Amino acid sequence: MKNFLKEWGAFLLIMILFFGSRLLLWQPVKVDGHSMDPTLADKERLLVISHTKIDRFDIVVANETENGVKKQIVKRVIGLPGDTISYKDDVLTVNGKTVDEPYLVTYQKLFKKDKLQSTYSYNSLFQELAESSSAFTTDSSGSSSFTVKVPKGQYFLLGDDRIVSRDSREVGTFEKSTIVGEVKFRFWPFNKIGTLK
Repeated sequence: MKNFLKEWGAFLLIMILFFGSRLLLWQPVKVDGHSMDPTLADKERLLVISHTKIDRFDIVVANETENGVKKQIVKRVIGLPGDTISYKDDVLTVNGKTVDEPYLVTYQKLFKKDKLQSTYSYNSLFQELAESSSAFTTDSSGSSSFTVKVPKGQYFLLGDDRIVSRDSREVGTFEKSTIVGEVKFRFWPFNKIGTLK
């Protein structure tokens, strides 16, 4: 037994720590779809850290049920519990204060240029949605001006690609218990490996 522990003890300890932390502290997640373009791309793989404080603009993973099927989605926190969120012509106001969204700049410019028609050349439905949209961020009815009061214990989540994202504008706010954790690290593809700002 002593020889076994000498040879394998360190390895076993590392494995116990790895799988223990995997169960309690972190988990891998794969991006499914284009709702977080261009920040995160379809099929990229991420590490999500559980039990972290959720702040505005954090990228999080949340549990959602769509057509009776449970799935995990990757979105950005825009509204915290108790916030009043307003959009008017792509300008975000939080609790009466105008707030910049620098992660949207690239796609907002492309929307103004050609309504993302060249960007969405891979998907005709996305092109149609962009062509008919009055702004880059609209509500579920297509209005470029809307206000949402976030209930206590809830979070308002949006995708970075507002044209194609199915998020809180359509499904409502998310309870804290549905949020798995914060996305901290991208480990695939290798050429984009690293922490997320």
